[in-house]
Amino acid sequence: MKSARRRAREFATQGLYQWLLASAGHTEIEAQLRGADGFDKADKALFDTLVKGVIRDSESLSTKLQPLLDRPIQELSPVERAVLLIGAFELVNQIDVPYRVVINEAVELTKTFGGSDGYKYVNGVLDKLAAQVRPDEAAQQRARS
Repeated sequence: MKSARRRAREFATQGLYQWLLASAGHTEIEAQLRGADGFDKADKALFDTLVKGVIRDSESLSTKLQPLLDRPIQELSPVERAVLLIGAFELVNQIDVPYRVVINEAVELTKTFGGSDGYKYVNGVLDKLAAQVRPDEAAQQRARS
């Protein structure tokens, strides 16, 4: 059984995929997804925060991610790009969510929607970003491991 937060992240991934491919706005994305099976069980507040926040901050998030990528961000698959933007947004703005949870959720999203090995790439990129934007939390986690 999926949590409301997991569902919100899944729908945000689908919505941001639409945004990346068709430049759809938040209102259009939500209108299209509202009737989807399970949307009523998603955490609507988290969905709104992720979609609106990623669209609003996409340039700065892309700038943070680009040095960690092996190619221009525009050349990533839309799924990997959407998941990386969500993960970056959460790492930067959702400090109440532990960084390992952010990365795990991104890995699961990529396994669900992305290519066969895309989750490994997403994991590595977000782990590097976490070390930069949450250095104290990352250092504590590494000390425990």
